[in-house]
Amino acid sequence: MHAYRSHTCADLTAANVGDKVRLSGWVHRVRDHGGILFIDLRDTYGVTQVLCDPDSAAFAEVEKVRAEYCIRIDGEVKARDPELVNPKLPTGEIEVFVRDIEVLGAAKELPLQVFGDQEYPEETRLKYRYLDLRREAMQHNMKLRTDVVRSMRQRMWDQGFREFQTPIITASSPEGARDFLVPSRLHPGKFYALPQAPQQFKQLIMVSGYDKYFQIAPCFRDEDPRADRSPTDFYQLDLEMSFVEQQDVFDTIQPVIGGIFEEFGGGRKVDQTWEQISYRDAALWYGTDKPDLRNPIKMQVVSDHFRDSGFAIFAKLLEQEGTQIRAIPAPGGGSRKFCDRMNAFAQKEGLPGMGYIFWRDQGEGMEAAGPLAKNIGPERTEAIRQQLGLGVGDAAFFLGGKPAAFEGVAGRARTEIGQELKLIDTDRFAFAWIVDFPIYERDAETGKIDFEHNPFSMPQGGMAALEGDPEDVLGYQYDLACNGYELVSGAIRNHRPEIMFKAFEIAGYGKEEVEKRFGGMVNAFQYGAPPHGGCAAGIDRIVMLLADEANIREVIMFPMNQRAEDLMMNAPSLPQNEQLRELHLRTIPADK
Repeated sequence: MHAYRSHTCADLTAANVGDKVRLSGWVHRVRDHGGILFIDLRDTYGVTQVLCDPDSAAFAEVEKVRAEYCIRIDGEVKARDPELVNPKLPTGEIEVFVRDIEVLGAAKELPLQVFGDQEYPEETRLKYRYLDLRREAMQHNMKLRTDVVRSMRQRMWDQGFREFQTPIITASSPEGARDFLVPSRLHPGKFYALPQAPQQFKQLIMVSGYDKYFQIAPCFRDEDPRADRSPTDFYQLDLEMSFVEQQDVFDTIQPVIGGIFEEFGGGRKVDQTWEQISYRDAALWYGTDKPDLRNPIKMQVVSDHFRDSGFAIFAKLLEQEGTQIRAIPAPGGGSRKFCDRMNAFAQKEGLPGMGYIFWRDQGEGMEAAGPLAKNIGPERTEAIRQQLGLGVGDAAFFLGGKPAAFEGVAGRARTEIGQELKLIDTDRFAFAWIVDFPIYERDAETGKIDFEHNPFSMPQGGMAALEGDPEDVLGYQYDLACNGYELVSGAIRNHRPEIMFKAFEIAGYGKEEVEKRFGGMVNAFQYGAPPHGGCAAGIDRIVMLLADEANIREVIMFPMNQRAEDLMMNAPSLPQNEQLRELHLRTIPADK
């Protein structure tokens, strides 16, 4: 017999009754039923109930084991009494009578219980992550993650892509976040960087003539943590293609991402039609460039109804250039109580409140209620209702000013309304491509033009587009949004050196600066670069949605905490003086 097991803890069935078997695993829990000891023995495959009574020679040793001891047992498979069969377990028809036991690894008193679903502070869970990972929910999440990655790889190979690895130690390259720098021992005073993404390398692979590349790529960014973002590193499905337009990239990645959600979504509906929405329309309708389309609410501009109206706040606001009034429809929100709740929400967001109108049945017909309705009069109120398509029992909320200042709050209010009124279809994955991103933005205070998004994107219209107003230049840049999260980001690349130099010149970067920062790629583009484009899909975020988790750390095996610390491995840590001398470095104590 094998030294540790003849079967896993998920293998045994009624067909094995009478067999002599050997199992190894962890003590999930111990129960004492009148002198008979029952142990739920667990491995990564499942659970088997084993038991021991005083007639067994192993009873004295079995009495010593506690939760999370790692043990090996030898025993005989017995059939459970019919009334004791557990239909929830594959092994629920049998139990194993213990004849011999060996403790393979004893366990100290546990800082957190593996059995059950008790809640523990995140700091405790991350410090003892190896115990946390033994819990059923975490086992499910980590297995789901590996299955998703396997399926992604297969789907990419099936479409003719090949997987190539790109360097982990490379040059610093601005990608919109801070680099992790790595000091060079052989070149004192110089630094490598961990790649924020394989962006330049995958473009160079296209220049090298390989046509279709993908990689399950680690990316490193020194970022502030959020619930849906790791503060140090993450993994993405990275791909690039030559001789493609924007729609070709969409047609390639949609069956991969859509197929993953169909395969692992647990039966939830997966939208088959993926709408394409311009960046500006997404901001207008949803207040975000990653809209949750499960929420049917679409915001609208209603400025004309308030211009020169009796509501002085909005009327005076609209006299200023670049201002708007937007309405957030709230189907079913037509009560004073709900409007008061949304006012309280707005105040938590730092606003004095939100204007509102709600419509109610007064017996002789519909009546518009609320302070705004009284100030602007029935004619304007009725025009607003008709524009928004609302009726009795509905409401609308209003925000005004320069869109950039209030769009974020409006988007969060839309989400809050959708959740409060239960308008969101939670049993669905809704996808949308956000397209036509602006390449440039103008600083409101200095008037300086800088890149709004990826500087390597091809401007729509090529060189001719760069001759006009920079704020009107759109790029072949796109994101894929799902249920309020950005899952994919990509672009058709700017592969023409003369267009690239011009694009950077508009943002204040001279030719010498571009060659200094991106010399490797710029040089390569002068030797017959093909048109190319691609995208990257965030694996951690995809698995988070599939696992129905709100925090990305629930689907990463060994994540950092919210302060970018690894409590288990004690990182970051202070270097030894000898290491600093080798690297010709000296640390400066932080100001307290």
